[in-house]
Amino acid sequence: MTIELSASAGFPFSAGAATGRTRNVRRGGVLLIVLFLFLGGGSGRANLPETAPEPDGQEARPTKTVVDLQPFRHSTSLRIDLPDGPPADATLIDLNPRIGRWYLLQIGRKGDAAPAEYHLENPFPARQRLTLDKMAPDGLTLLRAGEALRCPLWKPFGHSALDAARHSRQVFAPLCNGTVYLRNPVSGHRTAIETVTDFLRDKLPGGDAVVGFVRDTFFKDAYREEARSTTGSGAPAALQPPGFPAPATIDPIYADRPVVPADLGIQTETVTAGLLLGRWYAVKEMPGVFLSLMQPRAVAPEILNSDLRYVNRLDDVEANALAYLVAFDLGRFEIGYAVGTEHPRVDWSERSLPQMKIPDLPGPDGIGSIAPLVPNGMVNPDDAARTVATFTSGFKRIHGAFKYGDLAYRNHGSHYGFLESGVVLSTLQPGLATLLVLADGTLEMKTWTEPDNHALGQIVHARQNGVPLVEFDPDRQKPVPGRLVNRWLPGNWAGSSDKKLRTLRAGAALQQTDGHRFLIYGYFSTATPSAMARVFQAYGVRYAMHLDMNALEHTYLALYRQADGHLLVQHLIQGMSVLDKTGKGLYVPRFLGYPDNRDFFYVMRRGRPSPP
Repeated sequence: MTIELSASAGFPFSAGAATGRTRNVRRGGVLLIVLFLFLGGGSGRANLPETAPEPDGQEARPTKTVVDLQPFRHSTSLRIDLPDGPPADATLIDLNPRIGRWYLLQIGRKGDAAPAEYHLENPFPARQRLTLDKMAPDGLTLLRAGEALRCPLWKPFGHSALDAARHSRQVFAPLCNGTVYLRNPVSGHRTAIETVTDFLRDKLPGGDAVVGFVRDTFFKDAYREEARSTTGSGAPAALQPPGFPAPATIDPIYADRPVVPADLGIQTETVTAGLLLGRWYAVKEMPGVFLSLMQPRAVAPEILNSDLRYVNRLDDVEANALAYLVAFDLGRFEIGYAVGTEHPRVDWSERSLPQMKIPDLPGPDGIGSIAPLVPNGMVNPDDAARTVATFTSGFKRIHGAFKYGDLAYRNHGSHYGFLESGVVLSTLQPGLATLLVLADGTLEMKTWTEPDNHALGQIVHARQNGVPLVEFDPDRQKPVPGRLVNRWLPGNWAGSSDKKLRTLRAGAALQQTDGHRFLIYGYFSTATPSAMARVFQAYGVRYAMHLDMNALEHTYLALYRQADGHLLVQHLIQGMSVLDKTGKGLYVPRFLGYPDNRDFFYVMRRGRPSPP
C-alpha cells in the first residue's frame, strides 16, 4: 500500500489513501481487552494501583549527569551582560568536538540554584562549529571555513531569540537563521498497547510478568504469515543484476516456486504473479532499495544442517513462516539514529541481578536520565528532507540487560549501550552485538570489545541489542551462527528457560558483495532466533543482530519518496500504516512528522546540505 501525502506545506501532510487495518493490527485492541479482563476490569474491580509504590527509605540522588560521561567534551565560558540584573556566566559545552553535533549551553548568575540549560543541535557539523567569543558577547559565534558569524541569542533578555525558541513549542526550534536548533522537551507518541504495558511494568509489582503471560498465552504466532504459492512464474532465476544484493542460497526444490505475500505494502519494479524466494527485487522508483521474501524451510540444506551445537532445528510453524527483507545500498545511503522521548532508558534494568547493582546509584552509569539533554524521538528537519526510510530499533531498558549467563556477571549486568550524535548516553558494553555509524558515514556491525573504546571519539551513532545472530568466520570464510543463538537464558532471548517462543521479530544485518555493502532489515512473521540466524546465513551476511519483537509498532518499517510535490509512504507490512497519525484530513508519518517514545534508525540519501 502506498499513502500519498501533500508536501506543499512540509509537515504535517494532507492525507491520501490511508487505509488497511489488517487482521494483525486488530489484535492490538484484543490485547488491551485481555489485559483489562486479566487484571479484573471485567468484574468491576480496579486492581491497578493509583500510584507507584513508595521506595523503602530515601531515594538516592544521581551523583553525576550525562555530561560527565563524555570523555572528549570541551567547554568555553564567557561573562555576559543581561538587562534584568547583574552579569551572568554563559558556558558552551561541545559534548564531542570530534563530531560537533550536540552542545549544551548553560546560563546562570552567581547564587542561582542551577543555571538555565539549553540543548543545541548543529545540523551541519562538517561545515560549521559553535563557540563563544568575547568579541560577540550577545550570543553564539558560528565558525565556517575561516569565517566567524555572529548569532545574537540573549539580547534583549525576555524577547531574545533564545527565549522565543524555548517558548515556541517546536520540537526543533530554529536559531541563527535556521543553522542551529534548540531541542525542546516534548512528549512522545505511544500506541494504546504501549500505554498499557508501560503502565503495568512501571506501576504494578510483577507487571512485566502479567504482560508476558498475556503475550505468551494469547499472542504466540499471532502475526504468522505463510506465503501462498502460485502457478504463475516469477522473475527468472538468473544471476541478480549488477548492483543488487546477493541472493539467498536456497534449496533447489524452492528455486522456481513464486509466492504471493498477503500483507506486503511495498511496490517493486517487477510486476509478476508472485515473487521467488531468496531473490531481490528493486523497489519501485527507489534506486538502491531492494525487497526479498524468504521462508526458513527454503534455506539450503547444507546451511540448515550446519553448526547444530548453536542452532535449534526448526519446527514446521517457523519453517513455513514468511520473512520480508529490505536492503539499502550503503553507497547511496547513510544511517542515522535517534533515541525516543522515553526509551531506551538509562536506569537499572529489572533483569540485572541485585548483586550487580551499585547501591544508591540510579543506573549502571550513575545517572537515572539523560537530562539536561533532550531526547525527542524524531528526525531533525534537515535530515528529514533526505530520509528514505525509518525502522524501529532495539529493546527497552527493562529487557536490555542480562539475568543469566556470563554477561549477567560482567559490567553490572551488561546493559545495552547506545550513542546519538557522538554523545554517550549509555556505555557500550563488551560482548554485545552493536550497530554503529562512524564520522565518515561508514556503517559497521560487530561484537563490541574493550579495545574498541579507543575509537569511541569517531562514533556518531551506536545501538547495542543482545548478542549476535550471525558472525563471519574468517577461517571458514563464511557466516556462522552466534554462539548463544540457541541458549535462551544466556543469550537473553527470553525471560525463563521454558519460554522458547516463536513470535514476530525483526533483525538487521550487513552484507558485502561485489564491492557493494548493504544494510538488510529483516521482518520475521513468527520465528525463534534460530530461524532468524538461518535466514541471514542464507543471504551470506557478514553480521546480524536482533532488533525488537512482538508487535507491529516494535517492528515498524516505512519507505518515503518524493513524486510531483508529494511524499509517498509505503509500509513494509500494510497494517503498519495505522501506527502513523491521522486526523482532520491530515496524515503524519511516524518518526518524521511527530515525536515517538521509541528509538529508531533512519536511512538518508548521502550528501548533507550546506548551511544557508
